[in-house]
Amino acid sequence: MKKRKVKQSEKTYLIKAILSDWHGHVRGMPYRTLTIPEGSTLYSLAEAIVDSFDFDFDHAFGFYDNIKRWTESREGYELFTDIGEDSEFKSVKRTKINKVFDKIKKKMLFLFDYGDEWHFIVEFKGVESPKEDAKYPLIVKSVGEAPPQYGEMDEEDEP
Repeated sequence: MKKRKVKQSEKTYLIKAILSDWHGHVRGMPYRTLTIPEGSTLYSLAEAIVDSFDFDFDHAFGFYDNIKRWTESREGYELFTDIGEDSEFKSVKRTKINKVFDKIKKKMLFLFDYGDEWHFIVEFKGVESPKEDAKYPLIVKSVGEAPPQYGEMDEEDEP
């Protein structure tokens, strides 16, 4: 994951990403709190979330405003748009997080890997002044152990 220093006069956004089940339940689930420059793209945010859970960043993904039924979302941003697939939603590579997370407590569903459907509820928690000489994104809090991305390997699966 590429990290960078913040630009002059740029603030950082505090974002909480909670692993959830397909129904949006989060009780007892692991979460990460990240700080990321406000001018970063949704693509960078997705990469930071996936990395913070020790997953491989190797699948398509999107951000959706309908947390329980993402297919019924009115606001959405998808990697499919960036790779030339048909999509009704906007780009993740050209959309800045400060344009999407425009008010504190706004939540979006981050859906990673449309096959396994990893659901993360992403909430904008606040704005911070950047730390001097820090490179972002940063994990500022990590609670709970992340599950394995692909489950346990069987002896048959081993090389």
